[in-house]
Amino acid sequence: MYHVVAATINPAKIKAISLAFSDIFGEGSCHIEGVQVDSGVALQPLTNAETRTGARQRVMNARQVRPEADFWVAIEAGIEEDTAFAWMVVENHKLRGESRSASFTLPAIVMKGIHEGRELGEEMARLTGIDNIKQKGGAIGAFTAGHLTRTSVYHQALILALCPFHNKIYQLKEHDDSDLI
Repeated sequence: MYHVVAATINPAKIKAISLAFSDIFGEGSCHIEGVQVDSGVALQPLTNAETRTGARQRVMNARQVRPEADFWVAIEAGIEEDTAFAWMVVENHKLRGESRSASFTLPAIVMKGIHEGRELGEEMARLTGIDNIKQKGGAIGAFTAGHLTRTSVYHQALILALCPFHNKIYQLKEHDDSDLI
């Protein structure tokens, strides 16, 4: 059984990680442990680069907290201009996989709160009246009438980030393509 350290204690993110690892490695193949670690970036990253850096640094910090694990996974949500998205970073002792989630445009009223210094989750809770929305369906759930959630969108991106760990093409060198035939 793989020991997977999630660089988060957010239930929506942990559920997405659990679902993705079960889909790729099989039901019951992993034990997911959530740990709270710092991203080293702003609470609300406001660029693609800052968001990706936050995910990478969370993985690095999770590795320091639980070096004995088999995998470390981070999800960092961010905004660039008026577009919300998240970066997924998955590492084991040899490989790293990364993927960016689907993205969506935020309404001007939400961006006003972001520009006033609030995090997206905080602003969405204020506007919707849903306490702790970021640990539930998030802005994604609110804007899609529940058809998508943070968990469902992150799940898809995590499956993509896991490609290097189960698809042998990722592990081939340039001169190894004869192994595919």
